[in-house]
Amino acid sequence: MLNASSLTPLFADPSTPQKAVSEGAVIAAPAYLPFKSEVTKPDVALPRGACDCHFHVFESAAQDGQAFPLAEPRSYTPTPAPLDAYRAMAGALGIERAVLVHPSVYGRDHSSFVHWLSLCQGWMRGVAVVHPDTPLSDIEHWHALGARGTRCNALFDGGVDADELPRIVERVRDFGWHLQVLMDVGRDPGQVLRMADLGVPLVVDHCGHVPATHAMSSRGFQNLLSLVREGRAWVKLSGLYRLTPQRSGFHDTRPMVEALLHANPAQLVWGSDWPHPAIAPPMVDDGHLVQALLDGCSTAELQQVLVDNPTRLYWSD
Repeated sequence: MLNASSLTPLFADPSTPQKAVSEGAVIAAPAYLPFKSEVTKPDVALPRGACDCHFHVFESAAQDGQAFPLAEPRSYTPTPAPLDAYRAMAGALGIERAVLVHPSVYGRDHSSFVHWLSLCQGWMRGVAVVHPDTPLSDIEHWHALGARGTRCNALFDGGVDADELPRIVERVRDFGWHLQVLMDVGRDPGQVLRMADLGVPLVVDHCGHVPATHAMSSRGFQNLLSLVREGRAWVKLSGLYRLTPQRSGFHDTRPMVEALLHANPAQLVWGSDWPHPAIAPPMVDDGHLVQALLDGCSTAELQQVLVDNPTRLYWSD
């Protein structure tokens, strides 16, 4: 096991004091799991430029005293998960770039999102949460900092209502942003098809969030595969532990991942979903998540999923 707190992050800012990784691991809210401060080293190294396309930061305040309040209502109260802890974990595993996803627990308040993007523009991109009444000046500012998409969270409180998506898409279309959705594509099989017709690139979180036990027989998942095959949707190979109770190997999810790779590896990216908020115990090991990707992909597919595809989706302009 690697103790991430003992490693220097690949993309650490030397002007920023480093906090101990254990900070996030020892202060836990009731019934909320802290992230693991130790990670298991994968069998082989990741390709240069590897990108984690989905992670969050939970800090109550910046070092300058700026507060980052949690929203009300919210579906969970996260354990502190500071950026420096993420940097250490990512550096230990060979992740060189990352995409910060604004979480539902901050609601409309993007002060933390702006703070971290401003600090880390060299290696970080972001996905914001735009509402129909979000000022264009805010979207312009976020875009300049590296935001390249807006997220609709259909599973947790604090997210965007799916009925608002057409108006939201109109606000971000001219910026070239994509629409990222957290949804169970099996609940309403036609919904993912309707979202793909909104006229901006569609990115679906966590393999469509269908339970692995019936994903392959799900009409919604089959619709998602068709969109990927046609190049009309992207999928994040992330959150496998949300689809199965397994916490290593993730063998239950392999048919889903294999089907997505067979459909179109050029439309897939990978994300850690660190620090893995609001999951059932036990907590997942980030090294096991990387190993599952290594086990499921060829060398060429790894280059696509970890390097080439994220560059197209987040760094093309």
